[in-house]
Amino acid sequence: MDFTLTFIELFFRAIYLTAPLLLFLLLVVVSIGMLVGAIEKWDKFDALYWTFITVTTVGYGDFRPLKKSSKILAVMLAFIGLMFTGIIVALTVHTATLSFEQHIISDKYTIAQTL
Repeated sequence: MDFTLTFIELFFRAIYLTAPLLLFLLLVVVSIGMLVGAIEKWDKFDALYWTFITVTTVGYGDFRPLKKSSKILAVMLAFIGLMFTGIIVALTVHTATLSFEQHIISDKYTIAQTL
């Protein structure tokens, strides 16, 4: 349980530190998605839905851009989505590594003291 709490604490610190970048990318993502929705004449909810399905690389295919300008924006959106999710994955892996290191070192120290 200590490892989990350490992980959660470090993860939210990392998110806090990268929040300006993540929020900027999120703003760009939503703006591009709404622009594509306007070009394709989708309602706002469908545009937002398509945006996040595209950014997370799920890509159900139930909505797809048909116009050339929308397709170009969709490619840009996909690249930004890769950066956004890549940052989240990198933070998660780094936080897990730090948490493991802290608990392995403290466990070795505790074991050495008992011997």
